[in-house]
Amino acid sequence: MSSLEAGRSRGDRAMAAGKLMLAWVALLWLLEVVDVATGHALDGFGVTPREPSELIDVVPSAFIHFGFAHLVANTVPLLVLGFLAALSGLRRFLLVAALIILVDGLGVWLISPPHTNTAGASGLIFGLFGFLLVTGFLERRPLGILTGILIAAIWGGSILTGLAPTQSGVSWQGHLLGLLAGVAAAFAFRRHPDSSRALTP
Repeated sequence: MSSLEAGRSRGDRAMAAGKLMLAWVALLWLLEVVDVATGHALDGFGVTPREPSELIDVVPSAFIHFGFAHLVANTVPLLVLGFLAALSGLRRFLLVAALIILVDGLGVWLISPPHTNTAGASGLIFGLFGFLLVTGFLERRPLGILTGILIAAIWGGSILTGLAPTQSGVSWQGHLLGLLAGVAAAFAFRRHPDSSRALTP
């Protein structure tokens, strides 16, 4: 592949990743508008733990927020981390996101305190953070390693704060489970470096 073709390929991937994440976030905002217009009828799609009927809300809960302030707090990190993760391919990104959402939602259903209602994209955000943090090291890609270091420097403090059990009204369980699911996704969907290229000086 020529450098021009490689540049076009990278540009196409970036364009596709950007469109996907803009559409994803637009959907979240549309859902919150509907939620507010219907008197917060969509809040019921959050996960209440250990209720069998709530298992159907494991996936929808990742798309519902409790007010615009909640959504605003999640919008930028989801856009940035999602975009960076999607640069390696939309199919891979969707598999990673699906694994994070499922594991996080099921974990919240299992271990969250009783009589709570958990929803929001933060579990996915923590998962994407974990995925990006380790995937470059696993795949021995210098750019991926640099990306992991940069997001750790930018969001590492917020991530640690979000894991603190002392925060009121915050599902630290969902954050922790999302982070662990993202690390697991990095292992599950890692790409092995080409050994022949690895030997090239």
